Amino acid sequence: MNGNSVDTVRELLASGRLDLPHPGCGATADRHRALSGIARTMPVGVARLAEAHCDAMSILHEAGTAPVGGALYGVWASAGTASLSGDRASLSGTSPFCSGLGIVDRALVSVSDATGRPLLIDIDLEMRSSITFDTSGWSTVALADTATGAVRFDDDPLDADRIVGCPGWYLDRVGFWHGACGPAACWAGGTLGVIDVAHRLGASDPHRRAQLGALEAASWTLDALLAAAGNEIDASPDDRVAAQRRARSLRHAVERTCSDVLDRFSRAFGPRPFASDAALATRFADVHLYLRQHHGERELGAIVDGVECTNPDSETR
Repeated sequence: MNGNSVDTVRELLASGRLDLPHPGCGATADRHRALSGIARTMPVGVARLAEAHCDAMSILHEAGTAPVGGALYGVWASAGTASLSGDRASLSGTSPFCSGLGIVDRALVSVSDATGRPLLIDIDLEMRSSITFDTSGWSTVALADTATGAVRFDDDPLDADRIVGCPGWYLDRVGFWHGACGPAACWAGGTLGVIDVAHRLGASDPHRRAQLGALEAASWTLDALLAAAGNEIDASPDDRVAAQRRARSLRHAVERTCSDVLDRFSRAFGPRPFASDAALATRFADVHLYLRQHHGERELGAIVDGVECTNPDSETR
């Protein structure tokens, strides 16, 4: 991650801009709006790390556990081989798709306990000599500033007071689904930043004007979706079935709207903006990759069936 992006994330943390309302506490629409605003006006990679920190704060709040003051958190919840073993509860194995390697101070890591149940632990990364990072598998320039890769735990001793919740709690709680709306807010914000560029470029012919009209409608749609989801969460914060369907529906609707925006922008303006504007080219690539963390038809089928599936954010944190 480049130094400017690291500084930006740290400045957001120090300024209090990452102290967002927790989902279901009466201001969830404001939370979504804030995350979208960060992704709209700052590098998308910064927003991705900021969203993970905010999600960690809400997870700890829901667990009744105080975060470490001033620490930048990540959430490493991708399915991997990391597990607890032995009488002294040591942590071994690999967690893939972990973001903020060498950047975040602490991480909430999902591992398997001795019985195979998922367990969430809070790890101080600055104090662990038995943890190694590997970003060599991240071959794309998209979201390169998130420093994403695999984390290897080599017989890392675990203290009991670092466990967050009971086994299975992380996935079973209703807040899991409220938190799944956070990445969608960032997808929307990153895309709204693309629409902002389109307005600056302007419309030189009727075809481009038509595309700009469609992009303006998409901007309204994205804002409305995030606001509606936030208001619904606050109206029924404890309804887990509704929360699951809402999160999947929001993620689908935002992903489709954003994908349409990227397509329309390319058709309206052609290759020139991408070749001449490095910030736009980076934003476009970042948003495109970020959107792929929506799990497509696997999530759509679950909306109808109400069936649980693998963590929908298994590659977003």
